Amino acid sequence: MSRSSKPTDRLRKIIESFPRVTVTVLGDMVADEFVVGEISRVSREAPVLILRHRERSVVPGGGANAVNNLADLGVNVLPVGIIGNDEPGRLLLRSFRHKRIPVTGILKHKNLATVTKTRILAGMPHTWRQQVVRIDREPDAGPDRHTARELALATREYLRASDALLISDYGYGAATPQILNAARERRRTPRPAASSKSAGNYNSIPVILDSRHRMLEFSGITAATPNEPEVEEALGNIIGQDWDQLCSAGTEIISRMNLSSLVITRGRDGMVAFPGKNKPVDIPVFGSDQVTDVTGAGDTVIATFTAALAAGANAEEAAHLANYAGGIVVMKRGTATVSQRELLEALEKSPPQTRSH
Repeated sequence: MSRSSKPTDRLRKIIESFPRVTVTVLGDMVADEFVVGEISRVSREAPVLILRHRERSVVPGGGANAVNNLADLGVNVLPVGIIGNDEPGRLLLRSFRHKRIPVTGILKHKNLATVTKTRILAGMPHTWRQQVVRIDREPDAGPDRHTARELALATREYLRASDALLISDYGYGAATPQILNAARERRRTPRPAASSKSAGNYNSIPVILDSRHRMLEFSGITAATPNEPEVEEALGNIIGQDWDQLCSAGTEIISRMNLSSLVITRGRDGMVAFPGKNKPVDIPVFGSDQVTDVTGAGDTVIATFTAALAAGANAEEAAHLANYAGGIVVMKRGTATVSQRELLEALEKSPPQTRSH
């Protein structure tokens, strides 16, 4: 690629190369259940609405949503995680098989329930449904030592054929720092430069992290994609609209985790990319800042960012593509994905933008 090529041409080639990329996902597999009802009347038993049940759907959430997004981007994805011997787990497997995603790395545990997040949506006929309550069904404990070892072994085996490793840690025990370290024992995966790609080379693939509450506990990570509240929680600081404070927080995260790059997502304010030693890049949100639904948007962002790094993008290029994907998915209802075609169409409509400071 010559230096005179347009940035959009470069990004287009990265997107088009996704089908030649393989990504392993070590993550907490979650079933996102949506129960939709129409408001019927007020109950006589209590001052609550009665909903007439209309439909129910179960789709991949959490780490499973990252897997789903990678598949819809055209990436070859190899998931590793745990499900229970229950209906939500079976529905997750069915969804993966429907997209020809290998499921041999998904362990079925008879004593652990599949993590399930049930969202109740209500509305009048012919109107948008609004979420009124969410019910989370979570395991009382994480995987036992044997299961953790099996997860590490499955991850290690998949990494032999992978261009990147995505860690999706929602805190349910399938993607802990200990499991990641065990997967790399005797075959350590050193932290490479964010722009490197060495297909099939176990010892040089990028490792990208999305951890809800323990980001700083991981080591040997190439890049991370936390949102701003997660950064504030990790550092104990409030960022707000202070650009200097944001830059300082990002620099501290990079230093403490020894990262090659970092992306901090900021909701309607877009995201900020910290591409290694280069100065931070402020990227405005793609599309409208009046979002429809943010459910699972972080999974879409890390999936796209990881796919781009695995395809040879540098951190800024990967962040731009992740920003496009995030802007597209938040305009969809429920837990959704972005396709390779949608990403290409967005790129054609609007070149990558940045804000100066």
